[in-house]
Amino acid sequence: MEALQEWGYIGLFIGSFLAATVVPFSSDILLIGMLLAGAPVAPTVATATAGNWLGGLTSYYVGYLGKWKWIEKWFRVKRETLEKQKSRIDKCGPLLALMTWLPIVGDLFAIALGFYRQPFVKSAVYMLIGKAARFVIWSLFFI
Repeated sequence: MEALQEWGYIGLFIGSFLAATVVPFSSDILLIGMLLAGAPVAPTVATATAGNWLGGLTSYYVGYLGKWKWIEKWFRVKRETLEKQKSRIDKCGPLLALMTWLPIVGDLFAIALGFYRQPFVKSAVYMLIGKAARFVIWSLFFI
């Protein structure tokens, strides 16, 4: 149990962080593994949430660094397409961050929120709520 406490939480945090970026990985499996190994629910959920949330904020920041010119040039996306996507993102606004926990598209949502300059604080709060809810729901199976 000592090794679980010492290394398990570090691994859970790092894995959850990476899973919230463009690295294809499942933090759910890490959370479940920790809970099956007997880790207490509250610190395990808190660790997974913190790592996943900070990874999502990193994806937001990566999007924020993006420039329309780069997308047009390197990915050959027309400006009209970017404007159409922006109007879709603007309709949902920061509430879209609630869905950043979803596999594959969640990372894209986080990047899009940053790229289209959605309000950071609201996006961060909704992202935290969505990611925490996901891990809390998983943990309910182990209480």
